Amino acid sequence: MNAPMWWIWPLLAAAYLVGAIPFGYLAGKLAGVDVRKVGSGNIGSTNVHRSVGPAAAWTVFLLDSAKGALPVVAVRLLGFGIDWQMAAGLASIAGHNWPVFLKFRGGRGIATSFGVLAAITPEVAGMLIAIFIVVLSISRYISLASLCSAAALPILLIVTKEPASIIAAGLFMAIVAIVRHRANIKRLLNGTEHRFGERVGASQ
Repeated sequence: MNAPMWWIWPLLAAAYLVGAIPFGYLAGKLAGVDVRKVGSGNIGSTNVHRSVGPAAAWTVFLLDSAKGALPVVAVRLLGFGIDWQMAAGLASIAGHNWPVFLKFRGGRGIATSFGVLAAITPEVAGMLIAIFIVVLSISRYISLASLCSAAALPILLIVTKEPASIIAAGLFMAIVAIVRHRANIKRLLNGTEHRFGERVGASQ
């Protein structure tokens, strides 16, 4: 199907709104916890794992990943090219990081970015999973694993010879992810970052 060109603008708006659905926040609410006031205060799956539990965290991770993949696939099925597919993915990531439903205070976009990459370039997404798992296994820090994966993203896109527009988008995604982790970077340097599996109480 080749949709009219003007469709892309409502599609990008829809991608943002899909990305803005705060699954982590909703999962916490179902468990009687406001994840914004617990642990790191983030609405992503890592903080859900710490404050609610692994089952909720995995559910949030899958849903947040789907938020990134589905807009890309929808735009592709409507006949738009790779650049517009990536634009839809970026719109979804923006929705997750700055959700209108939570006064633009969202997550860090790691799971949603993974969903976008899985739909755009599964090969690179698979390599990022491998990097994430290795770093997490060695360090036990999810934030460090996320940061290393983000830093590797543009390099992997270059190595796999993706189009220049995808490499540029990947570089932008990496920069956003790293900037969004600046509080984690500070805690890593101070030795106060939580390790994987630790449960937390009050926000810190």
